[in-house]
Amino acid sequence: MQVTRLDIRNLRRFDEVSLAPSPGLNVITGENGAGKTSVLEALHLIAYGRSFRGRVRDGVIKAGAPAVEVFVEWRDGACSSVRSGTDRDISVKAGTRVHKAGLRHSGDGWEGRLDGAAVSHLGELCAASAVVTFEPGSHALITGGADNRRRYLDWGLFHVERDFLALWRRYLRALKQRNALLKTRRPDAQLGAWEHELAEAGEPLGRLRQGYLEALQPYFTAALTEMTPQLADTRLEYHPGWRRDEYPLADALLLARDRDLAAGFTSVGPHRADWRLVFSALPGREALSRGQAKLAALAAILGQASHHASTTGEWPVIALDDLGSELDRRHQRRVLEKLAGTPVQVFLTGTEPPPSLGEAGVQAGARFHVERGQVVRLEGAP
Repeated sequence: MQVTRLDIRNLRRFDEVSLAPSPGLNVITGENGAGKTSVLEALHLIAYGRSFRGRVRDGVIKAGAPAVEVFVEWRDGACSSVRSGTDRDISVKAGTRVHKAGLRHSGDGWEGRLDGAAVSHLGELCAASAVVTFEPGSHALITGGADNRRRYLDWGLFHVERDFLALWRRYLRALKQRNALLKTRRPDAQLGAWEHELAEAGEPLGRLRQGYLEALQPYFTAALTEMTPQLADTRLEYHPGWRRDEYPLADALLLARDRDLAAGFTSVGPHRADWRLVFSALPGREALSRGQAKLAALAAILGQASHHASTTGEWPVIALDDLGSELDRRHQRRVLEKLAGTPVQVFLTGTEPPPSLGEAGVQAGARFHVERGQVVRLEGAP
């Protein structure tokens, strides 16, 4: 996926801006608070239906404006060379296709279009484009709550597993119904029926997540080895959300019924799933420093991008927000060297171009500067 045009209206400080990015590395500079991150936020918004900095209603929309609007045009299907986590080169060739997507979001409602047609589900827009983002809060993927790690797995499955979305929606519907019954604090004959539905959807959902995490392992390990070899001897360990080695989900739900009735919610199942890093040299992720947690999170994000490329034949866009303040120069250089060997399109922000660019022998395909609510392309910039 390569973005050729990005239009943004009423997003934070922007009234209306437009960019024509290059296929390779795009460097976006500007003073703190100028709006550099908002450019990446716009890409993330149309690819996820939400911002990585919070809900749309909480500050994303420019003050006084009715809604934020994002329009993206991109090409996919271009030739690409993908290096997998097992160091096997895969060449993919297909006809280039041009797509256009637009999203208008008021915070309470949204309207979207894809290739000229209205979309009825936000997931249709999200499925059409793929963006992975590393930003100052990304360390929460490692150190934060389990919901961050479930979203990470589900994003990947959403793009590479055809049956995932229907299964996930089926599970959430059953969970909502069972929780509604549990909130009455009274036994109900319908509980058994919804528990059966939860188990029918939850068992395969858990298997998909575990299989996906296992498939990610070599890609994650390869990325972590390149950035911080001392942490490379690690494995990704899946926790399904119930004691699956002892009970099938149907039995776990039945055994938990009295406890769940008292609590008013479902305490076991894939909605409680998690995964963690197991390092041979460290007792657990709690022992990681903040810097190590950032590197582990970045390895997970870049590993997921590589797996996506190997599986689908298309690299996602990679957005790196304020890389210069998040990583030291040595690790910046390693990241840029890794990305320079792929056909991926990258958006990188900072108060100035990172010195590690020259050290890594990487040149920006395009340079943009953000100032006073405007984005200007710097012609002739290296």
